[in-house]
Amino acid sequence: MRTHEQTLELDCGKLAPTLMQRLMAAFAPLATALRILRNRSQVNGLHELDDNQLRDIGLSRADVTSAFLASTFFEDPSEHLTQAAKRRHLLTIRRPYRD
Repeated sequence: MRTHEQTLELDCGKLAPTLMQRLMAAFAPLATALRILRNRSQVNGLHELDDNQLRDIGLSRADVTSAFLASTFFEDPSEHLTQAAKRRHLLTIRRPYRD
């Protein structure tokens, strides 16, 4: 005699998103666009700093200029500046600063 196990599969894992989750998903692109515009404005403010102040935060004037040239209007230029500061920091660690 053969026995068969029967299991009932319930689809309990997939709950419908709540109203708040749907609203957050709908406004996420707008929030991203506003964040990018705010960061572009703040990066643009870096042009007002002198070279010594930029060097203190690990950047150069060329980094700030190239961040704007390398990024499109809807791209965050601060990501380019973060990468430039990280590269400069790694170079400083490998090659100590000399006067």
